[in-house]
Amino acid sequence: MTSRKVVGWNLRTLRNERNLTQEKLSALSGVDQGYIGTLERGLVNVSVDTLDKIAKALKVKTIEFFRVKD
Repeated sequence: MTSRKVVGWNLRTLRNERNLTQEKLSALSGVDQGYIGTLERGLVNVSVDTLDKIAKALKVKTIEFFRVKD
């Protein structure tokens, strides 16, 4: 799995664990809803600054997006 896919998978998992829609996460993080969708699908590279915004909204550390689950 590519790094983009790992980040996207973890982003979607963390968002769903918090029962947040992409729309709500967008409002909380200030990141465009459509962009969140492309991140979750692993279609684009994301900046650390953007991941920091999303992590803050999800109340997790940015490193959580890079964890590879067995």
